[in-house]
Amino acid sequence: MSRQGGVVEINFDGLVGPSHNYAGLSLGNLAATKNAGETSFPRAAALQGIAKMRGNMETGLAQGFFLPLPRPNTGWLEALAADASTDAALVAGAWSASSMWTANAATVSPAGDTADGKCHLTVANLVTMPHRSHEWPDTLAQLQVAFGNKDHFVVHGPVPPCFGDEGAANHMRFAPSHAEPGLEVFVYGRSGGPFPARQHEQASRIVARSHGLERALFVEQNPEAIAAGAFHNDVVAVANEAVLFTHELAFADPAATYDAIRQACPGVQVVEVPASAVSLADAVKSYLFNAQLITPPSGEMTLVIPTESWETPPVRSWLEGMLASNGPIRHVKPVDVRQSMANGGGPACLRLRVVADPATIDPRFMLDDAKASLIEGVVGQYWPEQIDPADIGEESLAASIRLARGKLLETLELEALA
Repeated sequence: MSRQGGVVEINFDGLVGPSHNYAGLSLGNLAATKNAGETSFPRAAALQGIAKMRGNMETGLAQGFFLPLPRPNTGWLEALAADASTDAALVAGAWSASSMWTANAATVSPAGDTADGKCHLTVANLVTMPHRSHEWPDTLAQLQVAFGNKDHFVVHGPVPPCFGDEGAANHMRFAPSHAEPGLEVFVYGRSGGPFPARQHEQASRIVARSHGLERALFVEQNPEAIAAGAFHNDVVAVANEAVLFTHELAFADPAATYDAIRQACPGVQVVEVPASAVSLADAVKSYLFNAQLITPPSGEMTLVIPTESWETPPVRSWLEGMLASNGPIRHVKPVDVRQSMANGGGPACLRLRVVADPATIDPRFMLDDAKASLIEGVVGQYWPEQIDPADIGEESLAASIRLARGKLLETLELEALA
Protein backbone atom coordinates (compact mmCIF):
# COMPACT_ATOMS: atom_id res chain seq x y z
CA MET A 1 0.00 0.00 0.00
CA SER A 2 1.13 3.57 -0.44
CA ARG A 3 2.86 5.36 2.42
CA GLN A 4 1.12 8.24 4.13
CA GLY A 5 2.56 11.66 3.43
CA GLY A 6 1.61 12.88 6.93
CA VAL A 7 3.58 10.27 8.87
CA VAL A 8 5.15 11.64 12.07
CA GLU A 9 6.16 10.34 15.47
CA ILE A 10 3.31 10.64 17.98
CA ASN A 11 3.94 10.22 21.70
CA PHE A 12 1.01 8.57 23.48
CA ASP A 13 1.27 9.30 27.20
CA GLY A 14 -0.60 7.38 29.85
CA LEU A 15 -2.80 9.57 32.02
CA VAL A 16 -2.01 8.76 35.66
CA GLY A 17 -5.09 7.09 37.11
CA PRO A 18 -7.06 8.03 40.23
CA SER A 19 -5.82 4.92 42.09
CA HIS A 20 -2.13 5.95 41.85
CA ASN A 21 -0.45 4.61 45.00
CA TYR A 22 2.87 3.39 46.36
CA ALA A 23 2.43 -0.29 47.17
CA GLY A 24 5.98 -1.33 46.18
CA LEU A 25 4.88 -4.28 44.07
CA SER A 26 7.61 -4.22 41.41
CA LEU A 27 10.61 -6.43 42.27
CA GLY A 28 13.78 -4.94 40.80
CA ASN A 29 12.33 -1.43 40.59
CA LEU A 30 14.40 0.29 43.26
CA ALA A 31 12.36 3.50 43.41
CA ALA A 32 9.07 1.62 43.82
CA THR A 33 10.59 -0.50 46.59
CA LYS A 34 12.12 2.50 48.37
CA ASN A 35 8.85 4.45 48.43
CA ALA A 36 6.55 1.56 49.33
CA GLY A 37 4.01 2.65 51.93
CA GLU A 38 4.38 6.39 51.28
CA THR A 39 1.38 8.63 50.71
CA SER A 40 0.68 9.22 47.01
CA PHE A 41 -0.96 12.22 45.34
CA PRO A 42 -2.98 11.04 42.33
CA ARG A 43 -4.30 14.47 41.38
CA ALA A 44 -0.84 16.04 41.35
CA ALA A 45 0.56 13.02 39.48
CA ALA A 46 -2.01 13.32 36.70
CA LEU A 47 -1.53 17.07 36.39
CA GLN A 48 2.25 16.62 36.18
CA GLY A 49 1.74 14.18 33.32
CA ILE A 50 -0.57 16.53 31.46
CA ALA A 51 1.94 19.36 31.90
CA LYS A 52 4.59 17.15 30.29
CA MET A 53 2.25 16.46 27.38
CA ARG A 54 1.57 20.17 26.97
CA GLY A 55 5.31 20.79 26.88
CA ASN A 56 5.68 18.36 23.99
CA MET A 57 2.85 20.00 22.09
CA GLU A 58 4.45 23.42 22.60
CA THR A 59 7.51 22.19 20.67
CA GLY A 60 5.24 21.29 17.75
CA LEU A 61 5.04 17.53 18.35
CA ALA A 62 1.91 15.46 17.86
CA GLN A 63 0.63 14.17 21.21
CA GLY A 64 -1.79 11.39 22.08
CA PHE A 65 -2.89 9.80 25.34
CA PHE A 66 -4.30 6.62 26.82
CA LEU A 67 -6.87 6.33 29.57
CA PRO A 68 -6.40 4.83 33.03
CA LEU A 69 -7.65 1.26 33.23
CA PRO A 70 -10.67 0.22 35.36
CA ARG A 71 -9.56 0.00 38.98
CA PRO A 72 -9.85 -1.77 41.32
CA ASN A 73 -10.00 -4.86 39.12
CA THR A 74 -12.36 -6.93 41.21
CA GLY A 75 -12.70 -9.55 38.47
CA TRP A 76 -9.00 -10.33 38.79
CA LEU A 77 -9.31 -10.74 42.56
CA GLU A 78 -12.28 -13.06 42.11
CA ALA A 79 -10.34 -15.17 39.60
CA LEU A 80 -7.57 -15.51 42.20
CA ALA A 81 -10.05 -16.32 45.00
CA ALA A 82 -8.24 -13.61 46.96
CA ASP A 83 -9.12 -12.96 50.59
CA ALA A 84 -8.99 -9.22 51.26
CA SER A 85 -8.12 -9.82 54.91
CA THR A 86 -5.01 -11.89 54.21
CA ASP A 87 -3.92 -11.20 50.62
CA ALA A 88 -2.89 -7.55 50.90
CA ALA A 89 -0.43 -7.72 47.99
CA LEU A 90 -3.09 -9.09 45.66
CA VAL A 91 -5.56 -6.41 46.72
CA ALA A 92 -2.93 -3.76 46.09
CA GLY A 93 -2.25 -5.34 42.69
CA ALA A 94 -5.90 -4.96 41.76
CA TRP A 95 -5.64 -1.23 42.55
CA SER A 96 -2.39 -0.62 40.68
CA ALA A 97 -2.25 2.40 38.36
CA SER A 98 0.89 1.13 36.62
CA SER A 99 -0.78 1.24 33.19
CA MET A 100 0.22 4.93 33.18
CA TRP A 101 3.62 3.68 31.96
CA THR A 102 2.54 3.21 28.36
CA ALA A 103 6.06 2.31 27.25
CA ASN A 104 4.93 -1.12 28.48
CA ALA A 105 1.57 -1.04 26.72
CA ALA A 106 2.72 -2.48 23.41
CA THR A 107 5.48 -2.86 20.85
CA VAL A 108 4.93 -0.73 17.75
CA SER A 109 6.36 -1.24 14.25
CA PRO A 110 5.71 1.60 11.80
CA ALA A 111 4.33 0.86 8.34
CA GLY A 112 7.69 1.60 6.74
CA ASP A 113 9.26 -1.39 8.51
CA THR A 114 6.65 -4.08 7.82
CA ALA A 115 6.03 -6.41 4.91
CA ASP A 116 2.38 -5.43 4.46
CA GLY A 117 2.97 -1.66 4.75
CA LYS A 118 0.76 -1.28 7.84
CA CYS A 119 1.64 -0.18 11.36
CA HIS A 120 1.58 -3.18 13.70
CA LEU A 121 1.02 -3.06 17.48
CA THR A 122 1.32 -6.04 19.85
CA VAL A 123 -0.09 -5.55 23.34
CA ALA A 124 2.41 -6.58 26.04
CA ASN A 125 1.49 -9.50 28.29
CA LEU A 126 3.47 -8.18 31.31
CA VAL A 127 3.32 -11.63 32.92
CA THR A 128 6.46 -11.26 35.07
CA MET A 129 4.79 -8.98 37.62
CA PRO A 130 1.37 -10.10 38.94
CA HIS A 131 0.07 -6.54 39.45
CA ARG A 132 0.67 -5.81 35.75
CA SER A 133 -0.31 -9.18 34.31
CA HIS A 134 -4.01 -8.25 34.25
CA GLU A 135 -3.55 -4.99 32.31
CA TRP A 136 -3.44 -6.33 28.77
CA PRO A 137 -7.16 -7.03 28.09
CA ASP A 138 -8.16 -3.43 28.88
CA THR A 139 -5.08 -2.03 27.15
CA LEU A 140 -5.88 -4.12 24.08
CA ALA A 141 -9.44 -2.73 24.06
CA GLN A 142 -8.05 0.82 23.92
CA LEU A 143 -5.57 -0.04 21.18
CA GLN A 144 -8.34 -1.59 19.10
CA VAL A 145 -10.37 1.62 19.32
CA ALA A 146 -7.54 4.13 18.93
CA PHE A 147 -5.97 2.22 16.02
CA GLY A 148 -9.12 0.70 14.60
CA ASN A 149 -8.51 1.87 11.02
CA LYS A 150 -7.67 -1.48 9.45
CA ASP A 151 -6.38 0.10 6.27
CA HIS A 152 -3.46 1.44 8.30
CA PHE A 153 -3.10 -0.63 11.50
CA VAL A 154 -2.93 -4.24 12.67
CA VAL A 155 -3.42 -4.74 16.43
CA HIS A 156 -2.20 -8.07 17.80
CA GLY A 157 -3.10 -9.85 21.01
CA PRO A 158 -0.37 -10.73 23.53
CA VAL A 159 2.54 -13.12 23.13
CA PRO A 160 1.73 -16.48 24.84
CA PRO A 161 2.36 -16.13 28.60
CA CYS A 162 5.19 -18.67 28.64
CA PHE A 163 7.37 -15.78 27.37
CA GLY A 164 7.38 -12.46 29.21
CA ASP A 165 6.89 -9.38 27.03
CA GLU A 166 7.16 -5.83 28.43
CA GLY A 167 6.57 -3.87 25.23
CA ALA A 168 8.40 -0.84 23.89
CA ALA A 169 10.49 -0.37 27.04
CA ASN A 170 12.82 -2.99 25.55
CA HIS A 171 12.54 -1.90 21.91
CA MET A 172 14.41 0.75 19.93
CA ARG A 173 14.20 1.93 16.34
CA PHE A 174 16.79 3.56 14.11
CA ALA A 175 16.10 5.39 10.84
CA PRO A 176 17.38 8.51 9.07
CA SER A 177 14.00 10.06 9.94
CA HIS A 178 10.83 8.73 11.54
CA ALA A 179 8.93 8.48 8.25
CA GLU A 180 11.61 6.35 6.55
CA PRO A 181 12.03 2.57 6.83
CA GLY A 182 14.12 1.64 9.84
CA LEU A 183 15.93 -1.00 11.87
CA GLU A 184 14.10 -2.32 14.93
CA VAL A 185 16.24 -3.45 17.86
CA PHE A 186 14.80 -5.77 20.50
CA VAL A 187 16.65 -5.96 23.82
CA TYR A 188 16.07 -9.09 25.86
CA GLY A 189 17.38 -9.97 29.30
CA ARG A 190 18.58 -12.73 31.52
CA SER A 191 18.43 -12.65 35.31
CA GLY A 192 20.48 -9.89 36.91
CA GLY A 193 21.55 -10.76 40.45
CA PRO A 194 18.43 -11.11 42.60
CA PHE A 195 16.12 -9.56 39.99
CA PRO A 196 14.29 -11.30 37.14
CA ALA A 197 14.70 -10.36 33.50
CA ARG A 198 11.35 -9.19 32.21
CA GLN A 199 11.83 -9.39 28.45
CA HIS A 200 12.28 -12.90 27.04
CA GLU A 201 14.23 -13.31 23.81
CA GLN A 202 11.55 -15.52 22.33
CA ALA A 203 8.85 -12.94 23.09
CA SER A 204 10.83 -10.39 21.09
CA ARG A 205 11.28 -12.80 18.19
CA ILE A 206 7.56 -13.64 18.17
CA VAL A 207 6.68 -9.94 17.98
CA ALA A 208 9.15 -9.36 15.15
CA ARG A 209 7.76 -12.28 13.15
CA SER A 210 4.15 -11.27 13.79
CA HIS A 211 4.88 -7.75 12.56
CA GLY A 212 6.54 -9.01 9.40
CA LEU A 213 9.67 -6.97 10.03
CA GLU A 214 12.12 -6.65 7.19
CA ARG A 215 15.04 -5.61 9.44
CA ALA A 216 15.34 -6.64 13.09
CA LEU A 217 18.21 -7.08 15.54
CA PHE A 218 18.15 -8.92 18.88
CA VAL A 219 20.66 -7.97 21.58
CA GLU A 220 21.12 -8.90 25.23
CA GLN A 221 20.82 -6.42 28.06
CA ASN A 222 23.74 -6.35 30.48
CA PRO A 223 22.89 -8.49 33.55
CA GLU A 224 24.90 -6.00 35.60
CA ALA A 225 22.45 -3.27 34.59
CA ILE A 226 19.47 -5.40 35.61
CA ALA A 227 21.11 -6.12 38.97
CA ALA A 228 21.61 -2.36 39.43
CA GLY A 229 17.88 -1.71 38.97
CA ALA A 230 17.56 -1.28 35.20
CA PHE A 231 14.54 -3.55 35.01
CA HIS A 232 13.84 -2.33 31.44
CA ASN A 233 16.35 -1.37 28.77
CA ASP A 234 14.87 2.14 28.61
CA VAL A 235 16.37 2.80 32.06
CA VAL A 236 19.86 2.64 30.50
CA ALA A 237 19.40 3.45 26.79
CA VAL A 238 17.13 5.43 24.46
CA ALA A 239 17.15 5.86 20.67
CA ASN A 240 15.77 8.48 18.31
CA GLU A 241 16.12 8.47 14.54
CA ALA A 242 19.88 7.97 13.92
CA VAL A 243 21.07 8.52 17.52
CA LEU A 244 21.60 6.02 20.34
CA PHE A 245 22.00 7.60 23.78
CA THR A 246 23.25 4.88 26.11
CA HIS A 247 25.13 4.03 29.25
CA GLU A 248 28.41 2.20 28.74
CA LEU A 249 27.05 -0.81 30.66
CA ALA A 250 23.61 -1.03 29.03
CA PHE A 251 24.33 -4.03 26.78
CA ALA A 252 26.02 -7.37 27.41
CA ASP A 253 28.38 -6.72 24.49
CA PRO A 254 28.38 -2.96 23.77
CA ALA A 255 30.93 -2.96 20.94
CA ALA A 256 29.20 -5.76 19.04
CA THR A 257 25.82 -4.08 19.57
CA TYR A 258 27.03 -0.74 18.21
CA ASP A 259 28.70 -2.42 15.23
CA ALA A 260 25.58 -4.42 14.37
CA ILE A 261 23.38 -1.33 14.54
CA ARG A 262 25.73 0.71 12.38
CA GLN A 263 26.04 -2.09 9.83
CA ALA A 264 22.28 -2.40 9.49
CA CYS A 265 21.62 1.34 9.68
CA PRO A 266 24.65 3.32 8.46
CA GLY A 267 25.03 6.78 9.90
CA VAL A 268 23.86 5.98 13.43
CA GLN A 269 25.69 8.05 16.04
CA VAL A 270 26.29 6.52 19.47
CA VAL A 271 26.38 8.91 22.43
CA GLU A 272 27.81 6.73 25.19
CA VAL A 273 27.99 7.86 28.80
CA PRO A 274 30.97 6.19 30.50
CA ALA A 275 30.54 4.53 33.88
CA SER A 276 33.48 6.57 35.10
CA ALA A 277 31.41 9.75 34.60
CA VAL A 278 27.96 8.47 35.60
CA SER A 279 27.76 5.26 37.60
CA LEU A 280 25.01 2.73 37.00
CA ALA A 281 23.66 3.64 40.42
CA ASP A 282 23.39 7.33 39.48
CA ALA A 283 21.95 6.48 36.07
CA VAL A 284 19.20 4.38 37.66
CA LYS A 285 18.53 6.76 40.54
CA SER A 286 18.30 9.83 38.29
CA TYR A 287 16.60 8.09 35.32
CA LEU A 288 18.92 9.94 32.95
CA PHE A 289 18.22 7.47 30.15
CA ASN A 290 14.52 7.09 30.89
CA ALA A 291 14.14 10.32 28.98
CA GLN A 292 12.29 11.29 25.84
CA LEU A 293 14.77 11.83 23.03
CA ILE A 294 12.75 13.79 20.49
CA THR A 295 13.13 15.70 17.25
CA PRO A 296 10.91 18.80 17.28
CA PRO A 297 9.99 20.50 13.99
CA SER A 298 13.02 22.76 14.54
CA GLY A 299 15.18 19.69 13.86
CA GLU A 300 17.32 20.20 16.98
CA MET A 301 17.25 16.95 18.92
CA THR A 302 16.12 17.43 22.52
CA LEU A 303 16.47 15.23 25.59
CA VAL A 304 13.49 15.54 27.96
CA ILE A 305 14.78 14.46 31.37
CA PRO A 306 13.24 14.26 34.85
CA THR A 307 14.25 17.08 37.19
CA GLU A 308 15.98 14.43 39.32
CA SER A 309 18.58 14.03 36.56
CA TRP A 310 19.38 17.74 36.52
CA GLU A 311 19.67 17.69 40.32
CA THR A 312 22.20 14.81 40.35
CA PRO A 313 25.67 16.47 40.19
CA PRO A 314 27.55 13.84 38.11
CA VAL A 315 24.66 13.63 35.64
CA ARG A 316 24.32 17.39 35.28
CA SER A 317 28.05 17.77 34.82
CA TRP A 318 28.09 15.18 32.05
CA LEU A 319 25.04 16.73 30.33
CA GLU A 320 26.58 20.20 30.39
CA GLY A 321 29.74 18.80 28.81
CA MET A 322 27.68 17.01 26.16
CA LEU A 323 25.84 20.20 25.22
CA ALA A 324 29.13 22.09 24.95
CA SER A 325 30.54 19.43 22.61
CA ASN A 326 28.18 20.30 19.76
CA GLY A 327 27.02 16.68 19.37
CA PRO A 328 23.73 15.43 17.91
CA ILE A 329 21.70 16.17 21.08
CA ARG A 330 21.36 19.93 21.13
CA HIS A 331 19.00 20.66 24.05
CA VAL A 332 18.17 19.25 27.49
CA LYS A 333 14.74 19.97 28.97
CA PRO A 334 13.99 18.97 32.61
CA VAL A 335 10.35 18.17 33.49
CA ASP A 336 8.67 17.55 36.85
CA VAL A 337 7.17 14.05 37.03
CA ARG A 338 8.08 13.41 40.66
CA GLN A 339 4.99 11.38 41.47
CA SER A 340 5.75 8.97 38.64
CA MET A 341 9.47 8.92 39.48
CA ALA A 342 8.75 7.91 43.06
CA ASN A 343 7.05 4.79 41.71
CA GLY A 344 9.90 4.00 39.33
CA GLY A 345 8.94 5.58 36.00
CA GLY A 346 10.33 8.65 34.26
CA PRO A 347 9.36 10.62 31.15
CA ALA A 348 10.06 7.72 28.76
CA CYS A 349 8.03 5.24 30.82
CA LEU A 350 5.01 7.50 30.47
CA ARG A 351 4.93 7.40 26.68
CA LEU A 352 4.48 4.98 23.78
CA ARG A 353 5.89 6.09 20.42
CA VAL A 354 3.73 5.53 17.34
CA VAL A 355 4.94 6.56 13.88
CA ALA A 356 1.83 7.15 11.80
CA ASP A 357 -0.37 9.77 10.17
CA PRO A 358 -2.42 11.36 12.99
CA ALA A 359 -5.39 11.56 10.62
CA THR A 360 -5.62 7.73 10.65
CA ILE A 361 -6.01 7.55 14.46
CA ASP A 362 -9.29 7.89 16.39
CA PRO A 363 -9.31 11.62 17.19
CA ARG A 364 -10.62 11.01 20.69
CA PHE A 365 -7.10 9.80 21.63
CA MET A 366 -5.30 12.81 20.18
CA LEU A 367 -4.54 15.73 22.50
CA ASP A 368 -4.82 19.46 21.91
CA ASP A 369 -4.96 22.40 24.31
CA ALA A 370 -8.75 22.36 24.59
CA LYS A 371 -8.88 18.63 25.35
CA ALA A 372 -6.01 18.96 27.83
CA SER A 373 -8.03 21.61 29.66
CA LEU A 374 -11.08 19.34 29.74
CA ILE A 375 -9.02 16.51 31.21
CA GLU A 376 -7.42 18.84 33.76
CA GLY A 377 -10.91 19.90 34.82
CA VAL A 378 -12.00 16.31 35.45
CA VAL A 379 -8.77 15.50 37.28
CA GLY A 380 -9.03 18.61 39.44
CA GLN A 381 -12.59 17.81 40.46
CA TYR A 382 -12.62 14.01 40.77
CA TRP A 383 -9.10 12.59 41.23
CA PRO A 384 -8.28 11.89 44.91
CA GLU A 385 -5.89 14.43 46.36
CA GLN A 386 -3.98 11.73 48.21
CA ILE A 387 -4.05 8.02 48.99
CA ASP A 388 -2.55 6.64 52.18
CA PRO A 389 -1.50 2.98 52.25
CA ALA A 390 -4.23 2.16 54.76
CA ASP A 391 -6.86 3.41 52.28
CA ILE A 392 -6.18 0.68 49.71
CA GLY A 393 -9.12 -1.73 49.76
CA GLU A 394 -11.61 0.75 51.22
CA GLU A 395 -14.91 0.64 49.33
CA SER A 396 -15.53 4.37 49.71
CA LEU A 397 -12.23 5.12 47.96
CA ALA A 398 -12.92 2.47 45.32
CA ALA A 399 -16.26 4.16 44.56
CA SER A 400 -14.61 7.56 44.15
CA ILE A 401 -11.98 6.06 41.81
CA ARG A 402 -14.67 4.47 39.65
CA LEU A 403 -16.58 7.75 39.57
CA ALA A 404 -13.48 9.68 38.53
CA ARG A 405 -12.73 7.37 35.61
CA GLY A 406 -16.38 7.33 34.60
CA LYS A 407 -16.47 11.13 34.44
CA LEU A 408 -13.34 11.12 32.27
CA LEU A 409 -14.85 8.58 29.85
CA GLU A 410 -18.03 10.65 29.67
CA THR A 411 -16.10 13.86 28.99
CA LEU A 412 -14.11 12.22 26.19
CA GLU A 413 -17.10 10.35 24.74
CA LEU A 414 -15.38 7.01 25.33
CA GLU A 415 -18.01 5.37 27.53
CA ALA A 416 -17.71 2.19 25.45
CA LEU A 417 -14.43 1.50 27.29
CA ALA A 418 -16.15 1.45 30.67
